[in-house]
Amino acid sequence: MTFSEQLPAEELTSLESALHEALNPLAAALRAHTTGQPEEHMWRGEPVDIALSVLAAWKVVDQEVKRLTAVAAGTAGSYGASYEQLGAVWGITRQGARKKWPDAVSRPTPGTTTLALFGGHAELSPSADTWTWTATAADGTRNDRAAAPTKEEAAALAGAFLKDHAR
Repeated sequence: MTFSEQLPAEELTSLESALHEALNPLAAALRAHTTGQPEEHMWRGEPVDIALSVLAAWKVVDQEVKRLTAVAAGTAGSYGASYEQLGAVWGITRQGARKKWPDAVSRPTPGTTTLALFGGHAELSPSADTWTWTATAADGTRNDRAAAPTKEEAAALAGAFLKDHAR
């Protein structure tokens, strides 16, 4: 059973109304852009053209929701969520979650050290002749690849980053 199926009918109706209310300005702007008419004329014209404008607006919303969903899955993964947990929330299998968001959950490489400081976390990993570190701070700021000559220096840099971006 999906989350929406668990909601009472009146809450689903309320959600649908809010989505339509949010969509109307986007649909009007898209229609104005494609027709050259003012946004106030959104509901003037052939019904099929108006319906297609609304469909185009839903496509924009759908693409943005997919992008934001991937960001949310990646954020959950960066805080330690597994593909099994992501799948359970989305109503799909672990494998389905891995396919949907392939980069959401990172697997530590051998020798990796994890730090949890100031509400964020960092991973230190050995590479050929340096240590790299990645971090996600409490405020959501990410540092995706930084290097240091030693593990200790990588830890110090990651810790300073996490402290600077604490809430």
